[in-house]
Amino acid sequence: MNGTHDNNNVALYASAGEDPHLSDTDEDNAPDAVIMGDYSARFEELMSDGDNGGEQGEDDADDDEEEGFVYDGVDADPTGGYREQLRQVLGADHEEDELEEEQEVERSLVHEVAENEKFAATIEDEAALGNGSPLRSPSSRPYLHPTISRLRSVTPQPSRTSSAASGATLHSHLHESASVVPSHFSALSRSSSITNLSANEASARDELVREILRWTQLRVVGEHIYAGQGPKTSALFGIQSSGSPTVMAANGLICVGTDSGRVLVFDFKQTLKCVCGSDASGKPFSPVTSLALSFDHTYVAVGHAAGHVELYDLRSPKAPARVVPPTTLAAVASGRQEGHLPGSRIVSVGFIAGRHTALVSADDCGLAFYHSLGKVLFVDATDILRILGKYPEEEAPEIPSGLGHRFRRRKTRKPATILSMVPLPLGTAAHPTDSYNLIALLTPIKLVIVGLKPSPKTWYRRHRESEEEVNSKSRFKGTLAWFPSVTVGSDLTSSPERDTKKTQANGAHPTSTPMLVYTWGESMHLLRVSESKITQNVKDAKGKVNKVEVGRIVFEEVGTWTASDDILALQWLNVNQIIVLTKIGFEIHDVRTFKLVERESFDAWSLVSPTLSHTTNGTITYSDAVSEVAHSVRVYKGKIFLLGQHGIQVGTLLTWADRILHFVEDGDFLSAIDLTRSYLVGEAPGNRNGLPDDPERLKSVIGQKLRELMVASAQYAFSEDRMRDGTHVTADGRGVDRTVLFEGLVSTCARASMALEDFDFFFEDLFQYYENSGISGIFLAQLEPFMLNGDIRQVPPRITQRLIALHAEVNRSDLVEKLIWHTDPECLDVNQAIPLCQQYHLYDALIYIYTRAIKDYLAPVVELMGLIRRVHQHRRQRANSSPTSMNSTDEKSIEPVILSAYKVYPFLADTLTGLTYPSEEPLPEDEAFEAKNAMYEFLFFGHSSVWPAGEGGKLVLTADEDSGVEPTYPYARLLLRFDPEAFLHTLDLAFEDAYLNDKTRKVNRLVITKILLEILATPNLSPEERTFVHIFIARNVPKYSQFIELRPSTLNNILIGLAEDPDTSTREDRQLAAEFLLSAYTPHESERILDLFKEAGFYRILRSWYRQGQQWPELLMTFLEDEDLPRRDVFPSVHEVLVSAKRVNKGKLPDNVAITLRQSLPDLLDVNIGNTAALINEHIPDCHEAALGALGPDYDQERFVYLQRLLQPPQKQDEDDEYEAYDAVVWLVDRDGEPRSALTKADAFDQQLSTRIAEAIVSNDDKSQDAISRSLHKLEGVTGTSIALCLERSQVTASTEFTLEDLWFQLLSSQIDCVQHVASCCSLEALGPTEGVPTDDPRAQREHGTISALRSLVHKTFSALMSVSSTRAVSFPRLFKRLVSSASTSKGNVSKGTLYTEFRTILTGMLESFRSEGDMLVITKHLVDRDVADTIRELVAERDKGWAPARGACGGCGSAFFSSKTLEDRPGGGGGEVQPESEPVIVSRTGAIYHTRCLPSEFSTNQVVNVH
Repeated sequence: MNGTHDNNNVALYASAGEDPHLSDTDEDNAPDAVIMGDYSARFEELMSDGDNGGEQGEDDADDDEEEGFVYDGVDADPTGGYREQLRQVLGADHEEDELEEEQEVERSLVHEVAENEKFAATIEDEAALGNGSPLRSPSSRPYLHPTISRLRSVTPQPSRTSSAASGATLHSHLHESASVVPSHFSALSRSSSITNLSANEASARDELVREILRWTQLRVVGEHIYAGQGPKTSALFGIQSSGSPTVMAANGLICVGTDSGRVLVFDFKQTLKCVCGSDASGKPFSPVTSLALSFDHTYVAVGHAAGHVELYDLRSPKAPARVVPPTTLAAVASGRQEGHLPGSRIVSVGFIAGRHTALVSADDCGLAFYHSLGKVLFVDATDILRILGKYPEEEAPEIPSGLGHRFRRRKTRKPATILSMVPLPLGTAAHPTDSYNLIALLTPIKLVIVGLKPSPKTWYRRHRESEEEVNSKSRFKGTLAWFPSVTVGSDLTSSPERDTKKTQANGAHPTSTPMLVYTWGESMHLLRVSESKITQNVKDAKGKVNKVEVGRIVFEEVGTWTASDDILALQWLNVNQIIVLTKIGFEIHDVRTFKLVERESFDAWSLVSPTLSHTTNGTITYSDAVSEVAHSVRVYKGKIFLLGQHGIQVGTLLTWADRILHFVEDGDFLSAIDLTRSYLVGEAPGNRNGLPDDPERLKSVIGQKLRELMVASAQYAFSEDRMRDGTHVTADGRGVDRTVLFEGLVSTCARASMALEDFDFFFEDLFQYYENSGISGIFLAQLEPFMLNGDIRQVPPRITQRLIALHAEVNRSDLVEKLIWHTDPECLDVNQAIPLCQQYHLYDALIYIYTRAIKDYLAPVVELMGLIRRVHQHRRQRANSSPTSMNSTDEKSIEPVILSAYKVYPFLADTLTGLTYPSEEPLPEDEAFEAKNAMYEFLFFGHSSVWPAGEGGKLVLTADEDSGVEPTYPYARLLLRFDPEAFLHTLDLAFEDAYLNDKTRKVNRLVITKILLEILATPNLSPEERTFVHIFIARNVPKYSQFIELRPSTLNNILIGLAEDPDTSTREDRQLAAEFLLSAYTPHESERILDLFKEAGFYRILRSWYRQGQQWPELLMTFLEDEDLPRRDVFPSVHEVLVSAKRVNKGKLPDNVAITLRQSLPDLLDVNIGNTAALINEHIPDCHEAALGALGPDYDQERFVYLQRLLQPPQKQDEDDEYEAYDAVVWLVDRDGEPRSALTKADAFDQQLSTRIAEAIVSNDDKSQDAISRSLHKLEGVTGTSIALCLERSQVTASTEFTLEDLWFQLLSSQIDCVQHVASCCSLEALGPTEGVPTDDPRAQREHGTISALRSLVHKTFSALMSVSSTRAVSFPRLFKRLVSSASTSKGNVSKGTLYTEFRTILTGMLESFRSEGDMLVITKHLVDRDVADTIRELVAERDKGWAPARGACGGCGSAFFSSKTLEDRPGGGGGEVQPESEPVIVSRTGAIYHTRCLPSEFSTNQVVNVH
């Protein structure tokens, strides 16, 4: 971006007849001409608070002290108007409250344009913002169709399909007038404003044109350094050559060292102040390789390539004030002198604190020294202290005079090489660490921090980690930089940093802690330095002990992070940010978050390297020399100075304010507002330094400016001057349509107001602008999408009225309903909205208004019941009319009424369960209670009610005729009559709510049930109503048995009603309801009930009844008579009945069962002849003749099939295969002694079933889940049988025909192939962990469940294998390796990554299972150990209480002390007479035990104890 300029501003200067080249003397000739169409100029007037003459006077006074240097107007950006607008927009309160010297630097780095303006508000320290969260718009739950309810035998899914009338309201509407045409107000603008532009789109557009670093060439300095620098040119013009630049220092002054040994010193006005070392009588010097400028800008320290260190006083710069020549090894060995050796290149030099004669220097041999250049009696007295490094064993030869370098052997870079050395500079605020004179030194292997005061000491040492030494090139890349203690604003530091700052008592700003950033390769490390005080006891000369406070340095390692490449240079921009240079560009990093903030491309090789000339003699490689550019990058007060091979540049990191003003200058105020909003909500990319961390303060800072931008933009957009300026004129003389721009103003201000959470300007001032200009339609059209998306819900009623009326005028009822739904109820005009909803039949919106705006839950029910009554009246009229008089138009007109009437059921369901309709968000507890209470009392009131209550109300009628008689409970009857299933489904949902648990309320579950029973007793009830009332009561009585207590006779009548219903379409539903009821009630008329169940076809209940009563003939007939039973299940079921009958009859088929079977032969033969033959042959073989006779004489083919089945029975596995009894096939093949063939069958079945599962997953239709479930069930059966097969073979001696490991390998390989086959059809989310599967994606959930089930089968097999893995026949590691190898070469299109991921999942899952089982065993062991210990403790305690018998039999009669039943059960019976257990016994202390009657006479009383 070097050399860029603003064409707009150049045009302004040209219009005044001024030369774009600016000088120091043109400050009074600034042009005054301004184009009215330029928004930036107009914006300055709008935002101006008044005359700024006072400020200008102050600036002029500052200019007298030090004027800015001269820039070339062609290559530099004129910034006068830019900075003035920055002051106007962002305000004076945002000017950096930094050092007075920093303000001086700002003033000196400015163009002298117009009135010699200054950079006034450079914002340096910025902070990151948080992210905003969008509002969530309510969603509608689709309604459940009345033909599918909870009363059915198949429970529906919770979701509901929407009704036709409300379906359109479920989606947001984007108005047709939304525009995306780019436009701008200013004719000079090149940016565009896009209507309804999202935040991401605005950010992406901003990113395309975003300027990060703004550069300016220092041409005057360049002319001095680069022009005529060659020796031939110097000789031609007779001037002394200053040489080529090598290094630079820029802190207060710009100092440039050259290869001739001289230093050129410039001020920031680009004036050459002096040339250090220009004395012609002096000896030639070696090239300058390092530079340092003192704290007060009066002395310059210079390090040379030959090892010299010089100190120049800028007041007399021709000759150095002090010179530190290199020393020799001999002098060092004698102890007379320390210092650099000849030929050692000085790589770093620096001043200690604020002193002029205290220097530190380091060379490329790894030696670093402290130089104290004092004087004693006017004689130079140099004191040199070595602080790092060791001298070499031998000294290099001396450099010939006058040569900067010599040809010599290439140096080998050693680990002790000093990469960088920097002393801690003084900051703008004093800090305790300043008194220690800290110096940081970096080598390829360690960081060392040395303190010179109070005595030289190494305070910190950190060795480089081995992993940080990436490669040989990166090993010798290292930089470091200090940031001293400075005074910072409280709003410019992060919260943790503010907590550590010290604040003065007078309320001054806190100070920062000194920080050090050092790098190795691409790795960056942050170190914070502070002081801590400790108290020590010290004895003085008199032996008195005094307490002395001693300080010590504390180093805090804050964090580590990395750059994109090896770091070549590093500097601090401000207290929060650093800038690093890699070979491809600059990177800005935030040290608080350790994140990259900005990146800009830059060619690092274009900078000057002080060692590049050394590549000619081979001492340094070119790749090493060209990358040593750290001395060519300097930062001073936020300004970046670069020493390039062809010029010197100064750059500035653009702040958030600069980016905003960039759009302001171009007149693109919409982009300026969008960018400001993005800073407020934390969406803006890049540099955010200077913005507070605290959200409230951030909102205060940015919010105020955002409001000012919106106000100024609106004023300018609707100003008369803009209407007359050039923005409405085109080259062909036609006008320009600015509609798109006015649309963009609305949408942009809407997003800004959302971010501010303040819509006062948007709805009051901005809307009034559009209203007064007669274009309010544009405002309303752009506002509507924000309302429909749920972003803006609080809209003033006057605007809502206008917007709704706008759509009502064109009969767009769908848009009216959407707007009502997405508007806050308090913002609606109910007097306008309710009639419109009634006119256009918008009942969803009508319910929303009644319930959310008026809090009236009965009015919607009354409205909808009126529709139901109309439907009933229409149906009655149609039934009474002749077929010829029926009109198709009437039928079509009633259909919308029916659809709208059905809305009453979901509304009732939501209200009675405490939810809002239709979004189903929970209602407030108090409001939900009142709504339920009112709804129940209204619905189940015994007679008709007046609505609205009080005067003026009307009776709510339900009869078809106006004069008809109203029945009891009219409203419940009306809803039940309209759709019994939908109404009772609603009540079934309501029964689950805890509101009905209170039995003391007027309406509870028992009351509702009794009301339904009373309605059930009505003679004119339809069969459908009776059916579903029976089902409802039968299913809820056992569910809420503690709340619903009915007489047995009532339950018996309900059971009979379920059975007597002739409707076959509800037979399964009625049977399920009867099963529910039978779980809580046993009928007393069992025979009658059974007969009814037979007539009703409740065969499932009959089978359970007959099986329990062992009524085998009747049970057998249920399978033959059940028409719904699949034909393939008939014979397995009959066979199971016959086997059960034999089992309870001692292996013989009961006669009555055999008779029933003979009588059923025709039915069995009709199902399957072959299976009948096999069944008869197994159970009643003497009936073959009867079976053949049942076929008849004319059925020879059928007889042949029958006999063929008897004489040539098929293989059992083929038959089982036909019925897909795969596990039986595997078992039968194994029983024949062929385990390998059995596992081969299992493999084929696994492949077949996995293919079915994969096809079901791919098809993803309604039948997929059932197909997957059936296939998984069969796979589980095959797996179980196969595992049992392998376990059985593992218990016997290994066969010579096969190895045990091969069996397990065959089984596991087949299962893993199945998993891979199915996994190839699943999405990546489904293959991951459960928490990563989207909950709103049914397909992903199904796929994850399927693959998890297949993996569990593999885990089950591995678990079984581990139970026998102790045998040497199976090696688990070898087996697992075989599985991995075979799977990688197996068929299928599974990638290796997926394959190994699958194996890892299987193995980790198995190990987790074993770990959990191991934990369970440990827990069980602890529990058992504790229980055993307690039991033993109790036994010991009981034993200690008395004497224990020696044996369990009487010592007299020999009878055992057991009960009669126990003795009879023992083999051989018992000897002697058996006594009752209650007979007392006597125990002797010798251990003998006797019955009382068997006690020997010689035993005394005190020798025995009675036991009862």
